Amino acid sequence: MSMSAASTLLSGLRTHQATSPALIWYGDGGERIELSGKVLDNWVAKTSNFLVDELDAEPGLRVRLDLPVHWKTLVWVLAAWQTGCTVLLGSPEEARSTDVTVTASPDSGAAGTVVAVALGALDLAFPAELPAGVVDYAAEVRSYADTYMEAALPDAGQPALEVAGPTAARDLTGTVSYGSLGALLESTGAAAEVLLASAPDLPLVLAGAVRTWASGGAVVLTAAGVEPDERVLASERVTKRLEA
Repeated sequence: MSMSAASTLLSGLRTHQATSPALIWYGDGGERIELSGKVLDNWVAKTSNFLVDELDAEPGLRVRLDLPVHWKTLVWVLAAWQTGCTVLLGSPEEARSTDVTVTASPDSGAAGTVVAVALGALDLAFPAELPAGVVDYAAEVRSYADTYMEAALPDAGQPALEVAGPTAARDLTGTVSYGSLGALLESTGAAAEVLLASAPDLPLVLAGAVRTWASGGAVVLTAAGVEPDERVLASERVTKRLEA
């Protein structure tokens, strides 16, 4: 059985970048978190298993991400793609329908099953009382296996991503099918770079991260308003900045 585009990307991360940095996060609290390719793949696998076992994920499930640019947001996108879901980005009013909402603001009256994501570096549970029925991602995800056995694959024409509203991204805009996502990965042939991604535009960040990982590179991701100084850029060996 052929692998999905996301699983192919993750296979490269855990085999070719197993011990080298794949994703480095600088948060607004001053924290620095480094994930090797293997650790990033483990987080995605745990989240994929959480999606399947807790949320009954299967190809076609529509998952809206109400999250800022954050390393956990990229984990969720990759997990949703690995399980064949359609990722929705943008305002809920512009989304046609939503089965699951993944949010850092669980009191927002979100549609479908609601999953609360704690964004703090050391949070082992959501740092506030949750409304009845809301699932606590931080409290649940660590109990899931850190390997994922791929099941049903999405059709090439199924949407992998739907972006509501404007974005500066060229590759991941509007409705992107799984076939187009696979073509994007296959067309990436540039040399490995260390990409600084500090834009608030999530589709743009996602497109840059996918291209960078497919080429064997690493992503330095920053929270909104965090701009690394020259010392940090030199220590992380940044070779490229994200551009629209």
